[in-house]
Amino acid sequence: MNWHFVNTGFNTGKFNMEYDLHLAKCFKPDEAVLRLYRWKPYCISLGANQSFDSINIGKASADNIDVVKRPTGGRAILHSEELTYSVIIPLYQNSSVRQIYSEVNEALATGLSFYSKKLASVELEKSQPDFKEYYKNEYSSACFAIPAKSELKFDGKKLVGSAQRKLGNVILQHGSILCGDLHKNIVEYLAVDEINYKKITALLNQTSDLKAITGQELNYELLAQSISGGFESYFKMKLNHLKADTLFVPGEELICN
Repeated sequence: MNWHFVNTGFNTGKFNMEYDLHLAKCFKPDEAVLRLYRWKPYCISLGANQSFDSINIGKASADNIDVVKRPTGGRAILHSEELTYSVIIPLYQNSSVRQIYSEVNEALATGLSFYSKKLASVELEKSQPDFKEYYKNEYSSACFAIPAKSELKFDGKKLVGSAQRKLGNVILQHGSILCGDLHKNIVEYLAVDEINYKKITALLNQTSDLKAITGQELNYELLAQSISGGFESYFKMKLNHLKADTLFVPGEELICN
C-alpha cells in the first residue's frame, strides 16, 4: 500500500471536514493518507447524529468559534489547543474497522513516544463503555468525557480522542491530540443545566494533555514530525509528502482522478 502525508496547517472547521471527506471519497484502493491539521478560528465539531440544539450557537458565534458537523460519530469537541489527525485507509485483506482503529492508535502512540520520552507510557484503553446507554444521559454531550476502547490515555486519563466512519470500502478516522487544556471550555457552550454542567466538568477533568505531561510549551512542528515518523515506524513504510493543494482546493467541485 502506498502511504501519503499532508500537513494542511490552520483552516476553518468547514474546510477541515470537507477536506477529510474529499480524501475519503477520492483515494484509490491501494493508497492511504495521513493528514495533520489545526483550526482557525477555534471550532466546535458535533458528531454526525448530534443536534445543533445541544450547543449555544449564539455564544459560540459571539466568541468567534465555528460550529460544524463531523462526518463521524461521537459528541461535541472544542478544537483549540490540539493537533488533529485524519487517516484514510481502505479495508485491506483480513482487516476490520476495529483492527484499523487500534492500529492507527498504536501508530499515534509510537509517534508520541518519539516526541517525548515522558510519553512512552501512553497506552490504549482496554475496555469499551456502553455508549448506547451513556448517550441517554444529558451529560453525554461532550466527546472527551470518557475514553472508548483503543483510544489513547496517559496515567489513566484520556489524551487522544478518535472517531471513525466506513465509507464504502474506505475508512475515515480522525481525532484530536490534546496539546493544552482549552478543550475543557466546551462545557461553556453546551446547552445543559447546572447539575449536568458540573458532571461534565468533572468528567473533562479526567483528561490529560501534552503540555501538562511534558511541562513544556508545545513544539507543533516537532510533534507533526514525530507523529508522521510514528506512522512510518509502526506501518513499516515511507510516507510520500504532498502539498495541501495537490489533493484538494476549497470551493472546487469534487473531482476524483
